[in-house]
Amino acid sequence: MTRQALDELKRQIPLMTYLETQDWRPQRPLSRGRWMGLCPLHQDHNPSFLVDPHHNLFYCYGCGHGGDVIRFAELYHQVKFPQALALLLEWRRTAPLLDEAARFYQTQLWCHSAALTYLQQRGINSRELIEHMRIGYAPGGCLRRQLTGLGYSLSALRQAGLVTAAGRDALSERIVFPLEGNLYGRSLTPSPAPHRFLPGSKGGLYGWAQARCCATVILVEGLFDYAALWEAGFRNVTCSLGTHLNARQIHQLCDAPRTVYLTFDADRNGSGQHAAHRLGQTLRLAGVSVRIVALPDGHDPNSFFAADGDAPQYQALLEGAAP
Repeated sequence: MTRQALDELKRQIPLMTYLETQDWRPQRPLSRGRWMGLCPLHQDHNPSFLVDPHHNLFYCYGCGHGGDVIRFAELYHQVKFPQALALLLEWRRTAPLLDEAARFYQTQLWCHSAALTYLQQRGINSRELIEHMRIGYAPGGCLRRQLTGLGYSLSALRQAGLVTAAGRDALSERIVFPLEGNLYGRSLTPSPAPHRFLPGSKGGLYGWAQARCCATVILVEGLFDYAALWEAGFRNVTCSLGTHLNARQIHQLCDAPRTVYLTFDADRNGSGQHAAHRLGQTLRLAGVSVRIVALPDGHDPNSFFAADGDAPQYQALLEGAAP
């Protein structure tokens, strides 16, 4: 890629916009339009991360890293320069469109009582949690009109996987969770196909921007498990969206000294615990301290709290977790 093309890419991806899509939030304004916040690159407890939106540059007074959006992508995603460029190019192609779709789904959630009832049945009751996770609902039949009205072409919607070849909403009648470069839809009923992602990678660990700064991390399988723990007050939780972690998710867990509490489902066939032990072996080889949490038989974290489990009881499970 030529220098001119690199400069154009950086112009098209404002650093502040990219940071905010990675869950970074400015905390203190400075002179000349600059901002300070917690550094997303290391365990930071006092704002040390400076962002200059005018020049599209950052610098951390804590860890000493600085540069442009490409350098940030290298450091944050822990990849080399070519991989960082690929991630940014993909983000430029899909992120604005997916963000518009997610915003539309968020507004629709409050208009459909069946979706709100389903969330309540799954233990998601607080508006704070719904807004934190940006949960929405895809009623079907209106996404295409909404996005084409904003200037997106039907071919762009099809390429992103948002609509089918027939132009119908691909996530119709599903609760929708925005992910990093993807959307996840959970059907209100067990069939058909209760779980659906858009084409592409599921990305890194969900909620990692907040959890990565903690010395202990609770890893769960699903987004409803994440929601249950977050609502119970556990802010050091992250989600792998399944028991099979991709290389980037493994790398994220191993990027600093920490203890990881693996809280996979206690399936009656033992598959969740077997997966936890396999992952535990991988993490230990990388130098990570691991504890395996034993939930009551047949439960996942979401059902544990739905069955009147509470934060002290779950904390006791953490304290009794086997190495």
